[in-house]
Amino acid sequence: MRFFLFASGVLATRPFLNEPDTGIDDVLGDTPQGSLPALDQLVGLPDYDWAARRYMNASSYTYYRNGAAGEWSYRNNLEAYGRFRFRPRVMVDVTQIESTLSTSILGYNFSAPFYISPCARAGLAHPEAERNLVKAAYQEDILYIPSLFASLTMDQIAAAKPSNGSQVLFQQVYLDSNDTATKELFDQAKELGSKALVFTVDAAAGGNRQRAERYNMGSANTDYTFITWDYYKKLQTMTSLPIVIKGISSVEDVRLAVQHKAPAVILSNHGGRNLDSSPSPLEIALEIYQEAPELFHQIEIYADGGVRYGADVLKLLALGVRAVGIGRPFMFANTYGVKGVQKAIQQLKREIAVDGGNLGLGDLKKINPSYVSLTESFGDCADDTG
Repeated sequence: MRFFLFASGVLATRPFLNEPDTGIDDVLGDTPQGSLPALDQLVGLPDYDWAARRYMNASSYTYYRNGAAGEWSYRNNLEAYGRFRFRPRVMVDVTQIESTLSTSILGYNFSAPFYISPCARAGLAHPEAERNLVKAAYQEDILYIPSLFASLTMDQIAAAKPSNGSQVLFQQVYLDSNDTATKELFDQAKELGSKALVFTVDAAAGGNRQRAERYNMGSANTDYTFITWDYYKKLQTMTSLPIVIKGISSVEDVRLAVQHKAPAVILSNHGGRNLDSSPSPLEIALEIYQEAPELFHQIEIYADGGVRYGADVLKLLALGVRAVGIGRPFMFANTYGVKGVQKAIQQLKREIAVDGGNLGLGDLKKINPSYVSLTESFGDCADDTG
């Protein structure tokens, strides 16, 4: 596995396409700059990136799109999924697979095994900002995790939930050594109805985001931050809410999370935005499966980064990941408001079901590592991605 991570970095130096060539330029290429094509003309998650790049001003788009340094990790997040092949089964009754997409996250039930990841500044895409994400998540019955650096305040985001109190939100947090402010933040999140806290730990320092710096759109968190396992133990005494750890990139740290009684971890490299050459979530999940597969049964493991297709979700689920986070595509879909985010969610649900059916799964919950080849296909990668 260590060799594969090195080889993956080498592959990232080849020409890269941010979106695949699926004919969108041929059909929608005459869309005027600053305008959006009709929503019903977008057929998959990469299309929202294409549309947003033409609609948003350059600095706002760059804030969502940028990665760290040379953006090798950003590229690798997208490309890693294509280096692993499926092992499909045939002659299986798959007619009921759409009814098997539901999952539970920390004991809360949702309609699909994916969620909206915490992303800052939704207001750059739409005036209603995070309200659209809250409403779309509710309509589609999936989890949304607002960012602490949202365009709206925590109170405003909570106010967008339905009055019946049925919607489950988690709250993402960045923390420092100010225990008084931390306790106040935890209490506020609980009072507003958040069911869990998601502590981002892979941003201990500001990222070297060269693309973003050109537009003066750097990281919202720029200080060196005090984050240790002893500090996490102290945090657990400051709230009754479960504290999920986001930003795990190695099997060693998953083991430590189990030792420190974390309820769940998120495998993530911050969308390739903080430390370039950090591994993709798929590579991290594969490392866990190869070196300590029992961890998938000892703690809930989620993952986010580079997911653009139902097939990407399936590969993570096959290795043992419980739920998959998607960030940028939903931020780009937010240029269309609630309807855009909702349609993107529906499209991903459909892709998971269709791809799962073609993989030979009658029940998504029965997916396992035997459905994925665990050897990377380096020779075919360049042909597949251009």
